[in-house]
Order: sequence, then C-alpha cells, then structure tokens
Amino acid sequence: MANQTAHATLAAAPPGEGRAHPCPDAMQGFVPPPQVLLDTARRLGSHPAYHVRGADAWQSTSWQAYGEAVRQAARALLQLGVQRGDAVAILGFNSPQWSTMAFAAMAIGATPAGIYWTSSSQDIAYILNHSRASVLLVDDPKRLHNVEAIEPELLHLKTVVLLSPVEQVASSPLNAHGSRRHLMGWDQFLSLGTPALERQLGERLASLSPADIGTLIYTSGTTGPAKAVALSQGNLWWMGQNMTSLYEVDERDRMLSYLPLAHIAEQMGSMHNQAHSGLGVYYARSIEELGEHLKEVRPTIFFGVPRVWEKMQAGIEAKLNEATGTKARLARWALGVGQRWHELDHAGQPCGPWLGLQMSLARRLIHGKVQAALGLDRARFLSSGAAPIHPDKLRFFAGLDLPVRELYGQSEVCGPSTMSFPGSTRVGSVGKALPGTEMRVATDGELQVRGPHLFQGYMGSPGATADAFDDGWLRTGDIGHIDKEGYVYITGRKKDIIITSGGKNIAPANIESALMEAELIEHAVVCGDNRHYLTALLTLDAQALRAFAAHAGLPSDAPLRNHPRVLAALQGAIDQVNTTQARVAHVRKFAVLPQALSIEGGELTPTLKVKRKVVIDRHAALLDSLYSTDGAA
Repeated sequence: MANQTAHATLAAAPPGEGRAHPCPDAMQGFVPPPQVLLDTARRLGSHPAYHVRGADAWQSTSWQAYGEAVRQAARALLQLGVQRGDAVAILGFNSPQWSTMAFAAMAIGATPAGIYWTSSSQDIAYILNHSRASVLLVDDPKRLHNVEAIEPELLHLKTVVLLSPVEQVASSPLNAHGSRRHLMGWDQFLSLGTPALERQLGERLASLSPADIGTLIYTSGTTGPAKAVALSQGNLWWMGQNMTSLYEVDERDRMLSYLPLAHIAEQMGSMHNQAHSGLGVYYARSIEELGEHLKEVRPTIFFGVPRVWEKMQAGIEAKLNEATGTKARLARWALGVGQRWHELDHAGQPCGPWLGLQMSLARRLIHGKVQAALGLDRARFLSSGAAPIHPDKLRFFAGLDLPVRELYGQSEVCGPSTMSFPGSTRVGSVGKALPGTEMRVATDGELQVRGPHLFQGYMGSPGATADAFDDGWLRTGDIGHIDKEGYVYITGRKKDIIITSGGKNIAPANIESALMEAELIEHAVVCGDNRHYLTALLTLDAQALRAFAAHAGLPSDAPLRNHPRVLAALQGAIDQVNTTQARVAHVRKFAVLPQALSIEGGELTPTLKVKRKVVIDRHAALLDSLYSTDGAA
C-alpha cells in the first residue's frame, strides 16, 4: 500500500541526517486538523463558513453544513476502500470541494496531494503515479481531458470524481467499456458516505497521531521532477494554531482564497487557519477577477505574492500620474505622511502629536478613499511572501496606510518561519523567527531552520531528504543574515548564486528586484555564470509599454519591443541600478525577450516566481549573442 511505501522511504535516512522528528513538547494538546475543523463546525453552527461567487452575488454555506460535508466525503472515501496512507489527489481551481476532500482524506488517515490547475498532462501523470493516488477529484471537463490523455499511463488510479455534471462527459474514455476507472459526479460520490460508516470514521479519527502524513506538497520542479514534501498532521496543527494566535484571528475575519490550494501558503490560510479560527473564506471565481473580488469581499486579512502587490502599485501610480494641481500635491503629501508615520510605527516608536494630526488628516482625505477603491479598507493584516519584494514597494503601500509585512518560509516548514508584526517590522527584513522556531546562519552564509514545523521528508526520496538537513537543521537554500535584534534578511538563493569567470560570487535576486522597479520592466533574469560580466534578459510590462508609447508619440502599430526609444529607456533604468551596485555586479548588456513569462509557458511557478533555469535554457542562443562581441561591453 502507499502508506507502507511512504513511511518506509521517509524513515530511510538516519536521525540527524534525514527527516526531522516531531517535537514531543510542541505536540502537547495535539488535535488532528480534521477534528479541529469538525469541532469548529459544532461551535459555530449556522455561522457562515465559506462563500462562493454566483452569477449575481456571493452565496454562503454554514459551518454546520461544511462539517457534515467533510464527514460525508470521509465516509465516501471509506466506501471506496481508501486505506490509511493512501493518497487522494485533487486537481482544480480553489473551491469548497477542494478543501472538503482534503480534510476528508486527512480524517481517515489518507493523504491529500494537490495538483496545480495549470499542470500539463505529463505533470499530472507524474504526481498521480508518484503518490499512488487511488482517487482523483477534478473540477471541470477541460482538466478532465488532460487526465484522459494519459489514462493508459496511470498505474494506481481507480476513481475519478468530477465536480461538473458527469452527463457533460458521458463519452469520456474513463466511462468506456472495459475501463479500469470509475467516473462519478460530486453528488454521487457524497451519496456513498452513508451514516453506517460513521463508526469506522470515528475510529480512524481517533487513531490519528502527530506523525501521520497530513498532506503532500509537490514543489515546482525547476531542475527536475517535482519533489513531494510530506507534512505531518502535527506540522499542520502546530502551524495552524500558531498562525491563528499570532494573527489574533476569529470568526469575524474574512479572507479571499485565490492562490493555488496545491501550495502550502494557501492551505495554511484558507484551510488550517480557518479551521482553528472560524474565519470566513471567500473562494475566488478566477484569479483574473481578483481586483473585483477584493472590492466585493473587503477582506480583513490578505496575503499577496510580490507580483500581486507590484500590479496593484502600478495601477495606483497610473491614477496618481493622471492627477493634476491640488489633487496631485495632496496625494503626494499623504504618501509622504504615511511613510514617515509607519517608519516610526514599524520600529515601535511614538509618532508625536504633529505627525499624528497629519496622519489623521491624510487618512480622512486620501488614504481611506484609495483603500476603499482597492477593497482593502477593512484589512487589518496585509502580508507578502513566496518571493522577495522590493523595499520600495513596502514603503509605497505604507504611504497609503496599508502596511504590507513580509514573511518568509518554504513548503518544507509548513509555510512561514518568520513574520513581521506591528511594532516589530524592519523594511528589507522578513521579520523574526516564529515562537518555537530557531534560525541560524551556516558558515557558508546559508540560513537554517529547526522547529516543530519541519517536514517529515521527501516521499520516495531518502537521499534528497538526508541532503535537506544538517544535524537536524533544515538547509533553506537561501543566503542571508540575522541582526543582533533577531531580524532576518535574505540576500539571495544559494543555488542561484552567479560565479563569474573571475571567481566573483554575485547574488542576482537583489539586482533583479531593483531592475523590476523600472516602469517598463515586468521580469528580469540576471545572467553571468562562468562569464566575465553580467547581462539581463528582460520582459516588458504591456500596460506600461502602451503608456510609454502614447507619451512618446509612437505609432500604436509600431513594433515597440526593440524600438530605439524603448531600448534607451531600458538602458537608462539599468544605468540607474548599476549606480547602486559594486562594479562587478553591473549589468553590461541586455536583451528583451519576445514574449512575457507565464505559468502556462512553464517559466513561472504557480506563485509567480521565475524559473531561472528554464528561462536561461530556453534563451541560450540569445544569451550567447550578448557575449559574442565582448569588446563592446
């Protein structure tokens, strides 16, 4: 069975060289995550648990109904013969059924394995076979077709549950005569979970322990097949209660679920934080509608990856640039006041009566209006993570009285290891270690972490598991430092460090972040490994490019990507960044890529991080051309 395989491979590495062991003291009071959810459902009863966007309005479902759906789905999995340790795969955009199926699997000791909705058929086949999933939940016929395309390759899959009406896919190969699979709709699946199985469900729930695997998080796999990060039920419980306590979250709070649920950040927020706190989750209809959803939902807690904040800032600045006269001067004044006020607040220092009075006036005249236009006027905690964010972006939002606080972590630590909070925030730092978490800097500058949130290992990869640890400390792969007050700073990725032909070690992340501050640049990939100077591959922001062309009087039908005016502006931006860097870190040449980077194209992860190796490999010829005339550098 999958359970036996998973636990055997995870335990293959010796202690201190392989997986971390759950901290007994930290697990005192352990309650299995699905039991946490069921307890909250009983406590809150008719109170709304989640909301789904219908054609005209958001439709609510009570906690009582949510809890019963989890129980029914768990009983249905039992009826299908799902055993402890078996994997239950979930493919689709965020939905209540996604979370319901995941909690149902955990409730019977099975393991949910999320699959990004952007995954190719090959990626789907890999995860289904690697996890040995016997059940798969799919959200729509389009993604079902991706599964059908690889049907002969699937070794363990027995049942496919489709959220859309099965009648839409009556001709599916999964329904063909002689097929080894069984295709059913969601309602049909739930009908299998009869009350007669409730006793067996109770026994499974009662037998759960902190060491049982609670979820599999498949990494992006930029350099090879994705690794399956095995997080225990103890990991999920500890982090869920920690986040709920630190954020002081309760049922009055609300959040928008829009980042992929296959990613640990979204699972912790809209599943486990919700289960502990009772907060209301609003499931986005699509990521493209995020802006409209924010204005409708007005969340109290909002987590955004850096690209979300960058797009939001670009939209605000476009409006500010349109303002003239008194309105423009008032807006810029309010930004300055907000930045000064929050600089003191971040440090836990009093602002003084004069600045306090100005801040009160700025909030009334400018800040409140901008916040309402964004849908963030009720937000009390805003955060950014999954990738570095430029400090200037944080200062910009602070100027609007929207302090965005950085956090830092990995899938291997069940989400965050550090957080920033009011009164203890430093712009440029990712905050301090969570309570119960330790961090250190290794001799080579790598940050290392240990604590009760460390994963159990990479399923099926004992060698990779052993390599991930240094005497019980997780090797994060990030280069950074910790100051005397405990604030953590990230300066680059260990694997991304560029070593020039002259032997200089250069971290590209900060250079790339600075380049992307330029109005025209959407993404920047700095290159130079084994070369004697740095170059950059750039993509352009379409909206900013159109605005630039209009302002410069360029014809709308002109080829803009390599227009001399555009290239001159890009060179100016690079020259400006170079003034902030040591000479060895100057970007000497650049090229504009013909297309934007995308998740679908395989250049971005689902959380919008650039896959550096993919971009560099795909554009190797273009990159070589930048070094073909070295005399011009």
